[in-house]
Amino acid sequence: MRFRNRRTAGQELGMRLVEWASEGELPRSVVLALPRGGVPVGAEVARVLGAPLDVLVARKIGSPGRPEAGIGAVVGDDPPLFDQRALKTLGLSEDRLVQDAARERAELKRRALLYRGDQATPDVKDRTVVLVDDGLATGATARAALRHLRHSGPARLILAVPVCAPGTAAEMRSEADDVVCLLQPTDFRAVGLWYDDFDQVSDDEVIEILRGHTAQIPLT
Repeated sequence: MRFRNRRTAGQELGMRLVEWASEGELPRSVVLALPRGGVPVGAEVARVLGAPLDVLVARKIGSPGRPEAGIGAVVGDDPPLFDQRALKTLGLSEDRLVQDAARERAELKRRALLYRGDQATPDVKDRTVVLVDDGLATGATARAALRHLRHSGPARLILAVPVCAPGTAAEMRSEADDVVCLLQPTDFRAVGLWYDDFDQVSDDEVIEILRGHTAQIPLT
């Protein structure tokens, strides 16, 4: 099984959430998508759930020489969160990655301003939060995002993704109240392999999707 694109993946994920949730399981829910790739997925999930959509901007800190391999992440003003096992395996220290973390935080702030402007971040206290991305490999970004959200006091924290590495999905169950993943292939290798169309999502696309959804369902 593969997904045609992020939108169809979001539609399938939204329907799975509806099927999975018992009556009253998703009260006052809000969908937060991880940009950029998670936004087209999250928009469809929010549409199916009839929920508001917003973004939670987080940035992966990649391994030196392999930026696609996440070994940490930054969210908001929280300290960088690193995968200590990965650091040990690679013979790295957090001090060695200070500049990398600073660079990613600067990009995080740029994107947050671009996507959200001066709009206040949504109040998720006592709400059901559905955190959406287009897939999980190491889960570094999702882990940091979930811990950031947990401090805001949500009633329930759900991680929802179309595809993820099996081991990562298992690890995320200690971070989220629930993990909903459509595919956990044993030969996972990379998120993009499970999409026919996995073109990069642009900033303009993110902004267009957010504006379009806001016009339909206000964030209250």
